[in-house]
Amino acid sequence: MGTERAWTTTPVTADLLRGAVDLERAERGVLPHRLPARARQQIPDGQPAMAESQPSGVRLVFRTRATAVELDVVATKRIYVGAPPRPDGVYELLVDGRLAGRACAAEGDTLTVDLASGTARTPSGPVETLRFSGLPDHAKDVEIWLPHDETTQLAALRTDAPVHVPPDGGHKVWLHHGSSISHGSNATAPTGTWPAVAAALGRVELVNMGFSGSALLDPFTARAMRDTRADLISVKIGINLVNTDLMRLRAFGPAVHVFLDTIRDGHPTTPLIVVSPVHCALHEDTPGPTATDFSELSEGRLRFVATGDPADRATGKLTLNVIREELARIVEERAVTDPDLHHLHGLGLYGAADEAELPLPDGLHPDPAAHRLIGERFARLAFDGGPFATRSR
Repeated sequence: MGTERAWTTTPVTADLLRGAVDLERAERGVLPHRLPARARQQIPDGQPAMAESQPSGVRLVFRTRATAVELDVVATKRIYVGAPPRPDGVYELLVDGRLAGRACAAEGDTLTVDLASGTARTPSGPVETLRFSGLPDHAKDVEIWLPHDETTQLAALRTDAPVHVPPDGGHKVWLHHGSSISHGSNATAPTGTWPAVAAALGRVELVNMGFSGSALLDPFTARAMRDTRADLISVKIGINLVNTDLMRLRAFGPAVHVFLDTIRDGHPTTPLIVVSPVHCALHEDTPGPTATDFSELSEGRLRFVATGDPADRATGKLTLNVIREELARIVEERAVTDPDLHHLHGLGLYGAADEAELPLPDGLHPDPAAHRLIGERFARLAFDGGPFATRSR
């Protein structure tokens, strides 16, 4: 830290954070969470626990005249045995809504995962200081978007001018739930995930409950959404249920109803969009489960394969087309008594023609260009004349 500056240290508190629903006091700072403590106690395994702690859509927001900002962080790096190193998570600083800097934490705690044995360990690493300088010397709104795919403890915030909680900008809060696609898998920056792109275009405050591998109609997620402030809500349902081969058609419909009923207990008239799956050739008509192809992992290429039998649809196994049809039916029936419930067909966000032009690199997840495409289309379909239009400004 430069001695020429007079630094002000500001505690990282909940009033400086957007997109987090809970803030845990950790060993070396505070840890933002995207599920509340009660829900975290009910998580059945490590995948959703890891996913909800990765701060997709979470950002520090403050008003200041500072020309330099330092943020001390403890990032959790993920290493997969036998695979090349993953890219470092990206922190993006925005000034009055415009990108003004990027930074990465090169070191931190290290989560080493052996996919073959199913084991993991996490030795501790150092606190890293990120510095953003050369910011304009006037009062401004600053946002620091945390990495969408890297768990991050926030240890200290320093600036060369005082920090103030920004006034309420009057923007609506959009609460979204989905799978790894909503979480941001294969996006290269936190503002590049499709929900972040859509939120910026819709001029809304994003709360992203997209959880990698974990959009499974879990009751604790529905209750968390019920209890979270929201002016606009969307739920994207489908791909993880096929990935995991979690349930059959007989259980799927009632589970969707219960999930929506629970959200409605807290948000009875909030505009609510049910989004069906985007196109994924693997599982359009082939059930899960999905398996991982490790054959090219050492070259940095990981792909997924479908292991189900299309004939098993007759026994109630789920495919993306089966799920799309069932979701459309459920929304149409419920909308008779719930006029604020809407359906958005996932193929309108990313369809077969889009996959031909912008193929999914690993067979499941969109690349950065496809994330932008999906975000732009959602903004047009939902915010520009769609179900969120009258409530988003």
